[in-house]
Amino acid sequence: MKRLLACLLLLSNLAVAVPPVGDDGYRLWLKYDLLTDAAKRVAYTRSSNFIAVNGSTPILKSAANELHTGLQGLLGKQVPIVSTAGSLTGGIVLTVTAAPNADGQALNVEGYQITVRGGNVVITGKTDAGVLYGAFALLRHMQTGQSLERIAVTSNPKVQHRMLNHWDNVDGSVERGYAGQSLWKWYELPERVDPRYHDYARANASLGINGVVVNNVNASARFMTAEYLQKVAALAKEFRPYGIRVYLSVYWAAPRALGDLKTADPLDPQVRKWWADKVSEIYKIIPDFGGLLVKANSEGEPGPQDYNRTHADGANMLAEAMKPYDGVIIWRAFVYKADPNGDRFKAAHEEFTPLDGQFNPKVIVQVKNGPIDFQPREPFSPLFGNMPKTPLGMEFQITQEYLGFATHMVYEAPLFKECLDADTYVNGKGSTVAKVIDGSLHGYTRTAMAGVANAGSARNWTGHPMAQANWYAFGRLAWDHTLSSEAIANEWVQMTLTHEPQAVKRITNLMMKSRDIYVDYNTPLGLSRPWAGVHFAPEPWQNRSPRPDWTAVYYHRADSLGLGFDRTPKGSNALAQYRPEVRQQWENPETCPLPYLLWFHHVAWDKKLSSGKTLWNELCTRFYTGADSVRWMQQEWASVKPAVDPYVFDDVAGRLATQQREAIWWRDAWVLYLQSFAKQPVPAPYKQPEHTLEAIKRSVNTYLLR
Repeated sequence: MKRLLACLLLLSNLAVAVPPVGDDGYRLWLKYDLLTDAAKRVAYTRSSNFIAVNGSTPILKSAANELHTGLQGLLGKQVPIVSTAGSLTGGIVLTVTAAPNADGQALNVEGYQITVRGGNVVITGKTDAGVLYGAFALLRHMQTGQSLERIAVTSNPKVQHRMLNHWDNVDGSVERGYAGQSLWKWYELPERVDPRYHDYARANASLGINGVVVNNVNASARFMTAEYLQKVAALAKEFRPYGIRVYLSVYWAAPRALGDLKTADPLDPQVRKWWADKVSEIYKIIPDFGGLLVKANSEGEPGPQDYNRTHADGANMLAEAMKPYDGVIIWRAFVYKADPNGDRFKAAHEEFTPLDGQFNPKVIVQVKNGPIDFQPREPFSPLFGNMPKTPLGMEFQITQEYLGFATHMVYEAPLFKECLDADTYVNGKGSTVAKVIDGSLHGYTRTAMAGVANAGSARNWTGHPMAQANWYAFGRLAWDHTLSSEAIANEWVQMTLTHEPQAVKRITNLMMKSRDIYVDYNTPLGLSRPWAGVHFAPEPWQNRSPRPDWTAVYYHRADSLGLGFDRTPKGSNALAQYRPEVRQQWENPETCPLPYLLWFHHVAWDKKLSSGKTLWNELCTRFYTGADSVRWMQQEWASVKPAVDPYVFDDVAGRLATQQREAIWWRDAWVLYLQSFAKQPVPAPYKQPEHTLEAIKRSVNTYLLR
C-alpha cells in the first residue's frame, strides 16, 4: 500500500510539474471560446435555439456547420440544425433568395444581409456563398460583443476576385515564406488530404477570400502535368464547400518543356492549340477552376517578349484558350529590365501603358501597390492612374519579405490603406486607387485584389502570432476597402487575443504604431531596398550584383553631397508618370511630404527640412527613435500580460526582444554608413554607435553565412 501511495504521489507531482497547454494559435481568429460576459451569453442564447437551413448545397452545409461549431463554443451549448424553421422562433435561419431586401439595398452575387424577422435572425444571400459569408459575419458580430437584438447588416464585397497568392514550390519550400514549409504536401496528394486544408479554407471563407493560387509565380512546368493537376484537384475539392476556387501560376515556356514544341511564341498556331488543349484538360479535372496567373519576362522568367511579342499578345492568347470557360487570366505587371542608365521605378509604366485597351476582356493586369517591390513604404504605382481601359488588380504582400520576416511585429493594414486611399486624380479629385481596382471609377466588369500569402506549415500558420492580423486585415479590406485599419485591428484582437477592454485598446494602439516604428529604424524619409540578398540584414553599402538595380546603392545614391534618388525632370523624371495634381505634391523638395522625400529628391545633408532639422539630423532622429520605440512596444506588450494567453504572450515577448536587438543593428548600420558621407556627428541626445562600420559589416556577412 505504501508503495502504491508513493507511486500515486510521484505521478501527482509529475502532473503538477507539466505546464498547461496554452493557445498554440492554430485556431486563428476562429477561436469560439466560451464568452466570459454572462449577460451577453444569455442574450445571444435567446437568438440561438436552432439553425434552420433552407437548402442542402455543400456551401450551405458549411455555413450551418460553422454556426453550430461557433455557437457551441461561444455559448457552451449544442444548437440543433434543422431543415426548416416552420413556426419556430428564437433561432437563426439561412436562406438563399433573389427577392429584394427589406431595406432596399441590393445584394450582389456574394453579398449578404442579416436581419431580425419573425422572431428569428435571418441570414440571406442571393447565392449560397453569400449566406456562408453572412454566417461568418454573424459569428464575428458575437465574438466582438455586439448586440443581436435589432441587427440589420447588409454587406457586399467591393472586389470580385479576392485572392491569396502562395509562392509555394514542388519541393515544399516557400519563396519569401517565414512560417515553415508549404502547406501543400504534394508528395501525399491526391491520396491523402491533410486536415489543415479544411481549416485553411474555413479561415479564408471567414474573410470572404474566394480564390487561392497554390503555386509560386516563378512557376514549375510540373504544375501543368496530369499528375499535378490531380493533386490540385484534391485541394479544389476541399476548398469548394467554402466558395474558394483554385488558380495556377504557369511557366510560360511550358509548351516547350512539356509539349516538345520548338517555340512558346503566343502567335504560333501550335502553341495556341497546346494552351487551348491544356486549359480544356484542366477544366475536365477541375470544373470550377479559377484561372491562370502569369509572371512573364520578369527577373529571368520567359515570356512573349522572347519572341518580339507584347504582354498583350501573351495574355490574349491565354484568354482565347479560356474563352469557353468562366476563368480569368491574371497577368502580372512586375517587370523591369537591367538598364544601368534607367530607373526601375518607371519600368512597369513604360511597358504597360502603351498596351492600354489592347487586352482581352478576360485579362486582369495585376499591379503591385508600389512601383518598386513591396517596400515598407512606397508611393502608389503610377499604373493605377494611367490605364483606364484595362482592369487593374491590386497585388499586396502579406508575407513580410521586407518587413522583418517572422521576428518583427508590423501590422500591415496601414500600409494597405495608404495605397488604397491614395488619389490618382485620373478622373479628377477623389479618383482613389481603391476606386480604380474595385471597378467603380472606370466601369471594369472584372476586379481583383491579391495578397502574397504568409501562411505556412507552422502550427500557428504565420510564424509570428501577430502576423495573423495581416492575413486577417488583407481579407477584410479585399471585401470592403472602406474599413479603417484601427477597426480591423480592434476586431482581430477581440477575436484572437483578449476581450479585456484596456488590453484591447493597448494592443490595438501598439499594432497601429508598429509599421511607422519599423519604417523609422529601417527606411525613413523614403529610403528603399537597403537589404542584403535575403532581404533582411542591413547592407546599404552593397554595390555588387549581376545587375545594378539589385544593389542597395542604386536606390539611395548616397554621396558627399546628399542622399536620395532624383526623380524630378532634372533626374529620371519618373514623376512625369503621375497626374499633375499628384506631381505637385511631390515634385518640390520644399513641400514634398517627408515620408516620400528621398523617393523623389537627392537632398543635401545640411538641407533644413519641414521638421526644422537638417536632413542628417532628421535621419538620425528617425533611426534612433525608431529603435528606441521597440522598447516601448515591449513595455506595452508586458502591460497586457494578465489578459493574454501565457503561451502567446511569451512567444510575442521573445520576438519583440529579437526585434529590439535587430532594430539597433539596423540603426547602427545606417548611421555609420551614411556618416561616412555626411561627415557629421550624431546629434544630441543620441550617442555614437558602440561598434564600427567594419564590425557591423562583419556581422552582416556572418548572418549571410547561415
